[in-house]
Amino acid sequence: MRPGKPLMAGRMGDAAMLGLPGNPVSAMVCGRLFLVPMLEKMLGLGEAPEPLHQAPLGADLGPNGPRQHYMRARLEQGRITAAESQDSSLLTVLAAADALLVRPPHDPARKAGDMMDFLPL
Repeated sequence: MRPGKPLMAGRMGDAAMLGLPGNPVSAMVCGRLFLVPMLEKMLGLGEAPEPLHQAPLGADLGPNGPRQHYMRARLEQGRITAAESQDSSLLTVLAAADALLVRPPHDPARKAGDMMDFLPL
């Protein structure tokens, strides 16, 4: 997945462990995808992962690479638009995002208006 490495999950005795990446953007994405569901299960709030939402794409996107990509994005006027730069060192992009646009591995180029999966932040 991208961003989101390195990630560690395991058990030490009866304790569950989750080691998040040191990069803030990677840590936030992994926290949203792995830590939140883990804590919800521990609190008895449910076992099903949050379903993906869908919205039409606000701008064209090029093809995705070999890893699932969680792109920082904005949901505005019912359309989801990925930030122009997805560099994980840019905290301003993370601060402006209110969703993660989900791209499967090897997803082809997409046109504005295509329906895309996303997770709200």
